[in-house]
Amino acid sequence: MMALIETNLPALQVVLPLVAAPVCAMLGRGSRSWAFATAVSWLTFLVALSLFAKTFGGTIISYEMGGWAPPIGIEYRVDVLNAFVLMIVSGMAAIVLPYARRSVAAEIPAERQSFFYTAFLLCLTGLLGVTITGDAFNVFVFLEISSLSTYALVASGSWRNKRALTAAYNYLIMGTVGATFFVIGIGMLYMVTGTLNMADLAVRIAAHGDSSTVHMGFVFILIGIGLKLAMFPLHLWLPNAYSFAPSAVTAFLAATATKVAVYVMLRFMFTVFGFDYEFQAATLEMVVLPLAILAMFAASLVAIFQDDLKRMLAYSSVAQIGYILLGLAFLTDTGLTATIIHLFNHAVTKGALFMVAGCYVLMAGTSSISGLRGVGRDMPWTTAAFVVAGFSLIGLPLTVGFISKWYLVQAALELGWWPVALLIMASSLLAIVYVWRVVETAYLQPAPEGVTRKEAPPSMLIPVWILVAMSIWFGINAMTTSAAASRAADMLIGSSQILWED
Repeated sequence: MMALIETNLPALQVVLPLVAAPVCAMLGRGSRSWAFATAVSWLTFLVALSLFAKTFGGTIISYEMGGWAPPIGIEYRVDVLNAFVLMIVSGMAAIVLPYARRSVAAEIPAERQSFFYTAFLLCLTGLLGVTITGDAFNVFVFLEISSLSTYALVASGSWRNKRALTAAYNYLIMGTVGATFFVIGIGMLYMVTGTLNMADLAVRIAAHGDSSTVHMGFVFILIGIGLKLAMFPLHLWLPNAYSFAPSAVTAFLAATATKVAVYVMLRFMFTVFGFDYEFQAATLEMVVLPLAILAMFAASLVAIFQDDLKRMLAYSSVAQIGYILLGLAFLTDTGLTATIIHLFNHAVTKGALFMVAGCYVLMAGTSSISGLRGVGRDMPWTTAAFVVAGFSLIGLPLTVGFISKWYLVQAALELGWWPVALLIMASSLLAIVYVWRVVETAYLQPAPEGVTRKEAPPSMLIPVWILVAMSIWFGINAMTTSAAASRAADMLIGSSQILWED
């Protein structure tokens, strides 16, 4: 029995939440559906841990769906890169769902909560499916499963603020545009190669040689995924979606959705296309790199002037995506390592910060920074968690944020791009400004008269502090995450056509 389960772990990674979603809808009461969804999320996390342990040493798992061999059949292909992302996505779901019980109970009517957890599991299914599949069209299918459920999750925030409906609609429009661009790009690749299996696509594209159709396919896929991951200036859906979605949804999406989109970009750029074309490398250097640097500064500047905490953190996420894309645009081993490790580090940091914002919404009744005056004295544990996670966002030593920026600066210096290294450090100063605004308001300003605020319940504080503890632990001892990121970067470089120079 155990051998059968172990053999089918790649399928179980997706099947578990997919089958559980309709069951969750039939459970009725919110408490039952919450407990069931939480149990399923922990099972998917255990599956992801098992796959990560199997692939950490360099093993590649190929699973044939229905016994049909690729490239004709659909293949689930697991290596250290997507196992790492699977662990991030399922791990964040396993941490967010225990936190979500009190938050969701306060923000969503009881009769709607079972449908909320159903949509959550469908979103989890889509994100895991995008990450594990080895079929290009399957990526599109799972991307739409996650997107459609995400629109519903964002719209469910309308019980607290009707503007969530507008945010969900804008997200739907831009997400649909992104998906259309992506599937057109896939269609162009299929027109040239006649295959949808990503490993087979890589072989056939390399054998086909230079092609304007392949170039256009690359551009369409880049724009489509750019919309999905909120690459500046294609990020306009993100601030409102994060601001008006239920707190648990915002924490989960900020930690996972954009990270999976970055994974898709990495997978297509290095595994499918390779870099035998100067066109692709030039696109990264002349388009993605300047936009990444612009995002680091423009989004951080906008964040400084926000009064809503969730909106401030949303613009901060756009800036952090700039850091992730900057490492990718370096096209070096160290740069890719920085990008991959920051997927984990940013998930932990921003997940904790948005969870803190959710605690404020529940216990203080607001996410407005000006409305949180003196909250540090009323909610000391919650605010202390914000301070520590804020240190990580800035990139102070002994936090995971420092590890990411260390790799980024090192990658810039290896290329001799010292102005870029200075820009990375300068952008961190902007993070100090907007984090300090919250700290100053919470600790140094008097609380409003007649306002009673209590500390967040343990069911919310424990998940928050688990993430905060992780941001410290993996900031001090980054051997596991650094090794996984480095091996994933080596694998991507090895599978590409880049001609590396010593």
